[in-house]
Amino acid sequence: MTSSRRRPYTEQRPQDLGGGVWSVPVPIPGNPLGYTLVYAVESPRGPVLVDAGWNHPDAWEALRGGLGSLGIDVAGVRGVVVTHFHPDHAGLAGQVREVSGGWIAMHEADAALVRLMRGFSDGEQRGFQADMLRRAGAGPGEVNVATADRPRPPAQPDRELADGDLVDLPGRKLRAVHTPGHTPGHICLHLEDADRLFTGDHILPDITPHVGIYPFDRDDVDPLGDFLSSLDRVGELGPLDALPAHEWIFPDAGARAAAIRRHHEDKLDRLAALLSERAQPLTIWEVAAMMTWNRPWADLAPALRGMAAGEAAAHLRALEAQGRIRRVSGLDAVRFEAIES
Repeated sequence: MTSSRRRPYTEQRPQDLGGGVWSVPVPIPGNPLGYTLVYAVESPRGPVLVDAGWNHPDAWEALRGGLGSLGIDVAGVRGVVVTHFHPDHAGLAGQVREVSGGWIAMHEADAALVRLMRGFSDGEQRGFQADMLRRAGAGPGEVNVATADRPRPPAQPDRELADGDLVDLPGRKLRAVHTPGHTPGHICLHLEDADRLFTGDHILPDITPHVGIYPFDRDDVDPLGDFLSSLDRVGELGPLDALPAHEWIFPDAGARAAAIRRHHEDKLDRLAALLSERAQPLTIWEVAAMMTWNRPWADLAPALRGMAAGEAAAHLRALEAQGRIRRVSGLDAVRFEAIES
């Protein structure tokens, strides 16, 4: 199987991966991930794209030109199946639909979130974000900076997928595998006629995807618990070749899923130990500031601090669901403390 190690976007090229599957790197302006790998899967009635890339003129030119270099006219695309609603995956789906007349498909849970987001005004969205950050323990200055303008929601999908559904791809068998965690409606796509798995952001070869909880203080969901279960499910599919949305393609998705599970289990153990050493309950923001990230907390931009807090909240909620810690409600912010054994 063709593979490519992580290189800057400028060194990436569209590739024929064999078996009627192609990849096109689409840039993400200003993002350290660099690019999204958009895949095209051949069918007798036109190719179907897996994801579409960020909604930006440079990204659109890269997608259209990259497909063209592989002999694919974007106007002939049958549809776009989106692994999840994030803008680096769903952003250009609407433009592809406008040009091709094709459909957009997404898991029903993420489709519901897109409907919700498209119903919010910019002011309502910023108010929601600000209130969430305050309840997590962020200071006023951090709240003001972290609620800057965000990308507009993606296009509403025409079709909604459930776990196990086959994508409308004549002559092929492309099945949706619901893998919640990174988003509630994240799906991997199993190309059953070729033993390949399009993994979206669920499984990446080198980094681990962001798993957060929004609002931070929700107690009715457990996205990290869902994510860990989803990793187990991928492992049960066998040693499939993985075609992720970032970095590079790699063999044995199940082995990588097991390694990511071990990473999060270790992170949960360290967080539980951290709370057990504290005499007072901690806010989500305080916990996030004490955890280990890819750079020191003081060096994280406000938006990245918000993402870190979301991930800290997901780990705290998973520990709470496991009965290892408990939350303490307060007037200003929710806090968490260890449960003595």
